[in-house]
Amino acid sequence: MSTPFLETPIAYLKGVGPTRAELLKKELGIFTVGDLLTLFPFRYVDRSKFHQIAEIRDENSFVQLKARIVHIQTAGSPHRQRLMATARDNSGEIELVWFQGVKWILEMLSPQQEYVIFGKPAIFNGRWSISHPELEIPTTQPLPLNEVIRPIYNSTEKLKLKGLDHKGIGKLVKTILLNEKFIMPESLTPEIVNRLRLLNRQKAFVNIHFPQSPDLLQKAQARLKFEELFYIQLRLAKQRYGRLQKHDGHRFLKIGNYVNQFYHHHLTFQLTSAQKRVIKEIRADLGSGNQMNRLLQGDVGSGKTLVALMTMLIALDNQFQSCLMAPTEILAKQHFKTISGMLKGLDVMVKLLTGSTRPAERRIIQNGLQSGEVHLLIGTHALIEEKVKFNHLGLVVIDEQHRFGVAQRAKLWEKNVVTPHILVMTATPIPRTLAMTLYGDLDTSVIDELPPGRKSIVTRHFYEPDRGKVFKFIREKVHEGRQVYIVFPLIKESEKLDLKNLIDGYQAVIQEFPSPQYAVSMVHGKMKQQQKDDEMKNFVEKHTQIMVATTVIEVGVDVPNASVMVIENAERYGLSQLHQLRGRVGRGGDQSYCILLSGYELSADARKRISTMVRTNDGFEIAETDLQLRGPGDLQGTQQSGIIDLRIADIVKDEKILKYARNIASEIIGKDPGLTNENNDILAQHLLAMDLKQQNWGLIS
Repeated sequence: MSTPFLETPIAYLKGVGPTRAELLKKELGIFTVGDLLTLFPFRYVDRSKFHQIAEIRDENSFVQLKARIVHIQTAGSPHRQRLMATARDNSGEIELVWFQGVKWILEMLSPQQEYVIFGKPAIFNGRWSISHPELEIPTTQPLPLNEVIRPIYNSTEKLKLKGLDHKGIGKLVKTILLNEKFIMPESLTPEIVNRLRLLNRQKAFVNIHFPQSPDLLQKAQARLKFEELFYIQLRLAKQRYGRLQKHDGHRFLKIGNYVNQFYHHHLTFQLTSAQKRVIKEIRADLGSGNQMNRLLQGDVGSGKTLVALMTMLIALDNQFQSCLMAPTEILAKQHFKTISGMLKGLDVMVKLLTGSTRPAERRIIQNGLQSGEVHLLIGTHALIEEKVKFNHLGLVVIDEQHRFGVAQRAKLWEKNVVTPHILVMTATPIPRTLAMTLYGDLDTSVIDELPPGRKSIVTRHFYEPDRGKVFKFIREKVHEGRQVYIVFPLIKESEKLDLKNLIDGYQAVIQEFPSPQYAVSMVHGKMKQQQKDDEMKNFVEKHTQIMVATTVIEVGVDVPNASVMVIENAERYGLSQLHQLRGRVGRGGDQSYCILLSGYELSADARKRISTMVRTNDGFEIAETDLQLRGPGDLQGTQQSGIIDLRIADIVKDEKILKYARNIASEIIGKDPGLTNENNDILAQHLLAMDLKQQNWGLIS
């Protein structure tokens, strides 16, 4: 819902015009007057306090002074002039410097005039100075909006050139708020506003831009953060309810011969309590009569594949076929090998279908699927080809689902009249807050326990000069019969980044570990598939002891004998990628190690990433830290999904508000799924307006 004034094109706002309007559209996505009001300040400056010049101590903080200009001079050439002025109060003097707009500022400055001076001080040539300070003549006139707590807005270089720095944007926002036509319609029901004691929307928007007090600023932020997160959760709750109503699911009520034979005679180890809990949750879904749509999270090596296999066997006990789709051929082959090995001796037909499957084998697989002879099909994108038709598909398992597009996934569940059950697996632990926001329409299961016998991987950080120690350690492990990964970030040398590259690294490794005593493999993304397969095969079959690779092995084959992972230039990787790489080892019964090699010069974020890796093996703790460091937009392509496009809320810092929003949204949809109740009209209309707006901008772009 909006008002005609808020829908006014931004070009027609006083002080904008066509040129500035075009820039606001391109640079900040602002099309209307209402859009500008959702450009919230990223910080605030308290202008109620005045400092004495002699009190200045900190170079990092802004200060506000009252001082007279006692001296003005210019220096430099006419083309590169700078202006310097000395300001004095009764405690001392400070230098003011301008490098741009010198002519205009010179005309404005009056010697002996007292000014309110605001800016960030720095020490230059032993004296305090302020570059490009803001100057105002003190006034006792009351202002139309209390501007003691002043907003600072994000801008861009192009906007600044047109006078739309944070002050210019603030002036435009003030113009809107002081307009008699400014009415911000309410978007929440009176029941929600009263229950949570929220500010009304009009008051919240005034105080988010020009707070009347610190308390009102806090209340405005809480109100607008709740609103933003609430509508995300309301949409997700509505989608989830709609899916449950729209898609009846096959009822898998029988636990029969396949599950019992496998569990009692083929499973060589005990399920963990976490695996048992998750299988129980899945069984409840499969027998409910509704289509299952479940996200299965579990760290590398936690036993997700086994849970998926047992789910597929439940489908088979109920006369249904299953398929498992993996993002890469190497991972599909790994799943095929693991699952075929586990089912050895059972009368279950498992087939592998990838892009490199030969035509003759494809025809056999397609015929077997249509006749029902093939029970489980494992593969890559090849599974979604139109020629691939099932006799009775009941379950779709998708591994690392964020690597598939929505349209690709949809093609799989269109392969049956009744939509099959969906089990989505990810080895990338998703923080609670992100899962609530990204996957709120899915039910979530978590395997938070490693199988018995698995030892925690020991992680150590070494600097470049310690390379000799690292090579010595590798030599010891190879002599013990273990295998080693050494991962490099680049294939060829980069002129921009001073990184060890794979080719040079490979040469250094074979010099340090010469043939015939040692054998070294190399794998990278630019190699032909056959070459990659041959090199991986040599490593899997222990013909080579050391694998030099790029991150192509991040999600790859399972080599239980590999017990050492060395990551070169560890400071260049994100936390989730470091954790995924570490997960390539620790898959056997032996103690495994991850060695992070870096230079001495590390940013604060790089130090935090490396110290987190050394401290913990907990994927969920790592994911939470990653989210704090990188923000949601960079994780798993969420920015591209259009879901996490938050203007004011922060799903890390505002977890408490997110939980309130989720609970209230779920409660409302539980009682009124279609938002048809008269009391919820305001919610239905606002949700519709948001959806229409998103569609319109999509059409414009």
